[in-house]
Amino acid sequence: MDPALNPDDLPLRQERVVFARMRGTQDRVADAITAFAGTMLFVYIHALWFAVWIALNEGLLGQAGIFDPYPYGLLTMIVSLEAIFLSTFVMVSQNRQATRENVRADLDFETNLRSEVWSAHIGAALGLDPREVEQRVQELLTENHAKMNAGAQKTS
Repeated sequence: MDPALNPDDLPLRQERVVFARMRGTQDRVADAITAFAGTMLFVYIHALWFAVWIALNEGLLGQAGIFDPYPYGLLTMIVSLEAIFLSTFVMVSQNRQATRENVRADLDFETNLRSEVWSAHIGAALGLDPREVEQRVQELLTENHAKMNAGAQKTS
């Protein structure tokens, strides 16, 4: 291979690398909390926590063990605060996912543009007429759209 065309020298950016540089400690914490909150272990821990809380406050260990009598106002407040924080963490993670999708779209655009420029140069070097190539591309796109529309109409 020609050393002047070393692929390692091309300024290609990878999504994971770009996104990792953008991600701070707070983002990692928010993602970890959101990831854990979306597991069955989280559900099981809460079910156990609620069961123990209610059992204690119904007098399982006697009157001395009751610290939040029915209707469990303290439990209600804690659960409400937890819901507020969890929903905020979910929104932070969703915003980060949207940012990641934007990075991916930008990198896809760069890759497509790079491919198009290289294809045009290679085509010119091979003596191909770019207008003929573009006309064939348009024909293929039209055929493909027609097939997709026909398939969509059959499934409707």
